[in-house]
Amino acid sequence: MAKKKQEVKLKEPVRIRFKQLANGNQSIYLDYYTGDVIRKENYVGGKRQYEFLKLYLIPEKTREDKAKNETTLALAKAIQSKRIVELQNDAHGFQNTNKSKANVIDYLMNMRSQSKERGSLNYEKTVGNTIRELKLFRGDYIAFRDIDKDFLNSFVDFLKQAKKASKFGLLKAGGVLSNNSVIAYYGVLRTAINRAYKEGIITVNPTKEFDFASKVKAEVSRREYLTIEELRQLIGTECKYEIMKQAFLFSCLCGLRVSDIRKLKWNDLQKSGERIRIEIKMQKTKEPLYLPISDEALKWLPQQNEAKGDDLIFPLTHEGTINKILQKWAKDAGVTKHISFHLGRHSSFLF
Repeated sequence: MAKKKQEVKLKEPVRIRFKQLANGNQSIYLDYYTGDVIRKENYVGGKRQYEFLKLYLIPEKTREDKAKNETTLALAKAIQSKRIVELQNDAHGFQNTNKSKANVIDYLMNMRSQSKERGSLNYEKTVGNTIRELKLFRGDYIAFRDIDKDFLNSFVDFLKQAKKASKFGLLKAGGVLSNNSVIAYYGVLRTAINRAYKEGIITVNPTKEFDFASKVKAEVSRREYLTIEELRQLIGTECKYEIMKQAFLFSCLCGLRVSDIRKLKWNDLQKSGERIRIEIKMQKTKEPLYLPISDEALKWLPQQNEAKGDDLIFPLTHEGTINKILQKWAKDAGVTKHISFHLGRHSSFLF
């Protein structure tokens, strides 16, 4: 009788494993077998690596604890299934997942640098805040391939409970992010995902499957602006840096964003009939702008003297210093509002 051939048991390419923590929780991680296949002790395996999911099982003391663990484990199994499919696709040459392994954090860091170069300092801050929240949520490395509908849903839930923070850390006053902040941070992540999809980094756009609007509603914000009397107080008060006063009042009277004020050059002022108008491409929207300038606004332009056409009209310093100068000027003028170029440009409709 022929000897029965011994069966070869195949090792799962991705296994869920658990690490006991000192606080009683269990950390869930994936145990990979990838790379060149080898045969050893009737198992088929490969190069071993680990992926810690930052998911945790807690001691089950109540029904709620058990339900929470079931949800967490289901998410871990979903990630496991996704990894198995990716490994199989790689093995059979269906797709190259190297691009999808790109780090979202690095991608957003690049977006922030681009915003700074464009002069979009407010958006730069928003991107930076989004990076901070993503790191708190899932760590320093988040692959694009890991972002799916469940990830987006969990991240938004995290944001809705996240504490308010500044660049110096969590604020002692407490409180959670406003809905508008949640919308802004999710918007940054969505932009990164949309760009990654267009660039071929990912082949499926998870934001198309996620109904964000049903989870977070925008709050009606109260927009402040300067009154005519407050503007007169500022006009009548000396500012330590005259160029700052001129730039701010010019912005108030024509409605330009500070990013456009910064980039404004003398040759952007063109004569149209009897009027002077600004002809620029806006920094934020990249749309062309043809803006007639009132005689009152023209009064706050500095003297051109020997400046060339491609010289900046308002060579301003960085935003932090600008805000300090504006606050000191406002205080001297008796204006109690927190003034900024953003506030100033929204006052332009008064004139």
